[in-house]
Amino acid sequence: MTRFSVLDLVPVREGGTLAEAFAATTALARAAESLGCHRFWVAEHHAMEGIAGGATAVVLAHVGNATSRIRIGAGGIMLPNHTPFQIAEQFGTLDALFPGRIDLGLGRAPGAGPQLQRALRKNLHQAAEYFPQDVVELRALLTGDIDLPIRATPGLGAKVELWMLGSSLFGAQLAARLGLPYAFAAHFAPDHLDAALGLYRREFQPSAACERPHVMVAMNVFAAETRAEAQLIASSQQQSFVRLRSGQPGKLPPPVAGFAESLPAPARAMLDHLGQAAAIGTPAEVRERIAAMQARTGADEILLCGATYDPEARIRSLELTLEACAALVAA
Repeated sequence: MTRFSVLDLVPVREGGTLAEAFAATTALARAAESLGCHRFWVAEHHAMEGIAGGATAVVLAHVGNATSRIRIGAGGIMLPNHTPFQIAEQFGTLDALFPGRIDLGLGRAPGAGPQLQRALRKNLHQAAEYFPQDVVELRALLTGDIDLPIRATPGLGAKVELWMLGSSLFGAQLAARLGLPYAFAAHFAPDHLDAALGLYRREFQPSAACERPHVMVAMNVFAAETRAEAQLIASSQQQSFVRLRSGQPGKLPPPVAGFAESLPAPARAMLDHLGQAAAIGTPAEVRERIAAMQARTGADEILLCGATYDPEARIRSLELTLEACAALVAA
């Protein structure tokens, strides 16, 4: 059975407010739960006016109160930004509030310039070098499998499901060595997908938390009644990608008809490259693309990504996608 989950960046749209962004995220989480999605993840980003998920654990507490069954988690926490002890406390608290529902995906990329490093009081590139040790320490703070001189309360004994996130061979190798489930960020970095999954499965060492390899692949998915409408709602995120790669990030812009076709060749090539892990079109076209990705990767789960300017358009896209992929869920 292929499970479907949702990743949300809590996008802040042009002309919108933070309050509206959080309301849209909770509405999307409720829809994902009612449609049978397995997880709802929020990603940590900082100092980006178009993304409001920086205080990730706080956002997850809000989402947890708005839902009742769906697993909620971070996709992910960039551990170099924090200490393992702080994250153990935060996610131990979430587990106490929403028992049996908390995931913690861990990423290594610091993703920060000098200004953010100063604001966080961290040398993030140096901290990233200690990422494997920090993951082991964090797991020990939650499980007690290593005797540490301090206990996290909340934290110790929490049943948090740890995940390794990645877009390269490093994360795949570490996930395999530690026996963790692995989520690959193909939605923005598709290049090493096949090699990373192959390495992960070959080198996987069973653990108490995960007996066999378990893979989730992230895709950008936009479904609508017509291909033209799907391309239109996808254009807001495409604009954001282009602006980000050109050093001009901002809030999520309104959709623009024919946006991709209007771009110069380098920008169009960048979008085409990201399109390797995208499904944009009618429900039938989206189903075909997702089925092809599942057949290619053998993914146990597909993580559905993709921000839309109109929050209702994303909910409708999710409805159409899951209806179209019902056979994959049951297979």
